[in-house]
Amino acid sequence: MPAAPMKVEQDLPAAERANGAVVSGAAVNGAAERPLGHGGAEENGRKRGREVTLPLEVGTRVMVKWRDGKYHMVKVIERRRLSAHAPDYEYYVHYMEFNRRLDEWVQVDAMDLNTVETENDDNKDDKGATTKMTRQQKKKIDESHVEEGHEEFDAASLREHEEFTKVKNISAIELGKYEMDTWYFSPFPPEYNNVSKLYFCEFCLSFMKRKEQLSRHMRKCDLKHPPGDEIYRNRSISMFEVDGKKNKVYCQNLCYLAKLFLDHKTLYYDVDLFLFYILCECDERGCHIVGYFSKEKHSEEGYNLACILTLPSYQRKGYGKFLIAFSYELSKKEAKVGTPERPLSDLGLVSYRGYWTRVLLDILKRHRGSISIKELSDMTAIKTEDVISTLQALELIQYRKGQHVICADPKVLDRHLKAAGRGGLTVDASKLIWTPYKEGGG
Repeated sequence: MPAAPMKVEQDLPAAERANGAVVSGAAVNGAAERPLGHGGAEENGRKRGREVTLPLEVGTRVMVKWRDGKYHMVKVIERRRLSAHAPDYEYYVHYMEFNRRLDEWVQVDAMDLNTVETENDDNKDDKGATTKMTRQQKKKIDESHVEEGHEEFDAASLREHEEFTKVKNISAIELGKYEMDTWYFSPFPPEYNNVSKLYFCEFCLSFMKRKEQLSRHMRKCDLKHPPGDEIYRNRSISMFEVDGKKNKVYCQNLCYLAKLFLDHKTLYYDVDLFLFYILCECDERGCHIVGYFSKEKHSEEGYNLACILTLPSYQRKGYGKFLIAFSYELSKKEAKVGTPERPLSDLGLVSYRGYWTRVLLDILKRHRGSISIKELSDMTAIKTEDVISTLQALELIQYRKGQHVICADPKVLDRHLKAAGRGGLTVDASKLIWTPYKEGGG
């Protein structure tokens, strides 16, 4: 019997529902656990004296109790009945302070209805202390609405993207021994929409609606590793190169899976022009997918990576840094400099900045004599623009008399290296067996 799947991210505690009605203040389950300064239901009803009509409208803002036990401002994105005949609703909300990956369905009893602000309220002059505070929060949030990873979307494209992907259609997945809560919408075929949980074969990445279907599939599936060529093996770590044209269904399924954890990803079906590099942990049962990156077979812009993902169950183990380093080892084999395709996700941007910092500062620390930006780029396969932006962010470069000059004080380098953290798993280039892709030659 396989072990029960490990839960990667705990759900919020289930709570009792409140009936749909006209509610005065926060009159839901009496005075149960209100944020500091909000008081109980009756007290707040007397303070505000406002009535809130349920169900709440889409666009409403309200404070909701989150998994940290504190209340945070949310915006209602969507609503739905709890069942076909029940009057009660639940609400899909976006936490205004957080990334969209934390959007979720909540019920009324998690809300402090004293803090409700409708879109109509935005046009009113309410001088109450609570409302004033939330308006200031809202203004700050609106000003910084474009999240990291979305900077290169224009306003219209961003609105279209968020409208199309605003509600997660799959809540969780089971993959191998792990169960993972999803982060974002993914365009699975319509028959899989609103399935609370999908079950993936960890070797061929076929997905099913029910555990029994997966069990039957696993008895028949003869794969024990990703299709394609194993190009790297170092102890229990392997990398496989999978051609999107030769293994189209596998790569499309990988894209469906990846989109559940990547907000900006747009590649779903057009996989023929890409190569996929699958990172695996290997044991006696097979090679288990940890993460991957993809790259175009021929990139006119010099991109050496299109998308990158470490699955949530394997994050914080150095695998993301390994994948980035691996992409640059491939660029070195190609005798090219490379850069990741933009826009990067917020987590991807942090990982790249850390990688560039560690690699460049390690060279500067060991190097004796002068060194140019071009030489740093040639040594690392990092594009010159990325070298310059990294050193500028660290205030290690100045522009004098028409050229960039690197200022590398050893103590400053040590301080920045310490701040950048550890480099994660290292890539042993001697164990990479790979030749660059050639059309017709694989």
